[in-house]
Amino acid sequence: MRAMNKISIIMLGMFATMAFFVSCEDDKDETQKPSSTPTVPNGGNNTEKPDIKTITIKGVEFKMVKVSSGTFQMGATAEQGSDAMDNEYPIHSVTLSDYYIGQTEVTQELWEVVMGSNPSNFMDSEQSPVEQISWSDCQEFITKLNKLTGEKFRLPTEAEWEFAAKGGNEGKGYKYSGSNDVNAVAWHKSNSGGKTHPVAKKQANELGLYDMCGNVWEWCSDWKGDYSGTAQTNPKGANTGTRRILRGGSWDYTARDVRVSYRGSNAPDNRNSNNGLRLAL
Repeated sequence: MRAMNKISIIMLGMFATMAFFVSCEDDKDETQKPSSTPTVPNGGNNTEKPDIKTITIKGVEFKMVKVSSGTFQMGATAEQGSDAMDNEYPIHSVTLSDYYIGQTEVTQELWEVVMGSNPSNFMDSEQSPVEQISWSDCQEFITKLNKLTGEKFRLPTEAEWEFAAKGGNEGKGYKYSGSNDVNAVAWHKSNSGGKTHPVAKKQANELGLYDMCGNVWEWCSDWKGDYSGTAQTNPKGANTGTRRILRGGSWDYTARDVRVSYRGSNAPDNRNSNNGLRLAL
């Protein structure tokens, strides 16, 4: 009997020891499991840079910023207040796929390296936006640019332009592109001194885009047409027309005319010292 008790005590001790090691192994496994929460540097601030493509042609560099797909309300939303014009209505839902848009307006330097000449009226700086160009001139420029780069550059649609100007998915509902203070983001009639200015000297918008408001009007691919109140996906504007859309206002237009929802237009062969372009891809 004493032998049996002794054996029982020994077996109980062995089970207790095994249980201890199993418990320790379980604790070890738990502490070594990788965290599923990504580590964010700099005290939790999101430091991720926007997706940017940099293109260099004959030593001239320009950047294209990715605009991620999203849905937005196109037209004169509430922040536009009494400045809104009739052609900015009805407000309607637009869904867009991913695309890239120029970080700045096309400069005189880039235009000249592609086209071999500079048609601009204001030549104070080669970093100022090219102007005195028609919609048709833009198409010729883009054709040559695509041959040089192997890319498929184009003009943005009006919807793409407005979504980018409003900050894309990062938009904060500003009246102008990147601010409610027009002077912070735009060269317009009251602060331009009667001329264009080098790009990227004003504050950028939420996507890191410069001069979406003011400096020069920017040609879009669309024919001028009235808005539809129905939801749309990747709209391309009217099928036909006599005028092409221009957006953003310019150095010789008032603050009311450089708002993110303001719509301009002109004949596709019109050349003016306030007409320029921004590329899309």
